[in-house]
Amino acid sequence: MDCIQLSGIRCYGYTGYLPEEQVLGQWFEVDLTIWRDLSAPGESDNIADTLDYRSAIETVKQLVKNSKYALIEKLATVIANAILKLEGVQQVQVRLSKPAAPIPDFGGNITIDITRSNLA
Repeated sequence: MDCIQLSGIRCYGYTGYLPEEQVLGQWFEVDLTIWRDLSAPGESDNIADTLDYRSAIETVKQLVKNSKYALIEKLATVIANAILKLEGVQQVQVRLSKPAAPIPDFGGNITIDITRSNLA
């Protein structure tokens, strides 16, 4: 199956378990893999035949910026469900990272990786 990969979507948002995270916010990074048939745009060279990447990126940015959930698992699921509503999307993988989680003596990333599908 064909796919489009969008990586390094960086946004400031307010999702987090601690109350401060929902007030002060923090950076999030999102990578998407979007499965859809790319044979038509591969032949036509017409943007109308494919996914407009800008709409997927804007969807992610708006959801991260405007959502306040306790868990990043919830935010990743909301992003996946929104991307699945874009025309022609058959499946999506969302990798949502929290690069500066407020955990003492931890300098790594927390990453959620989910895959959701419109396939029956």
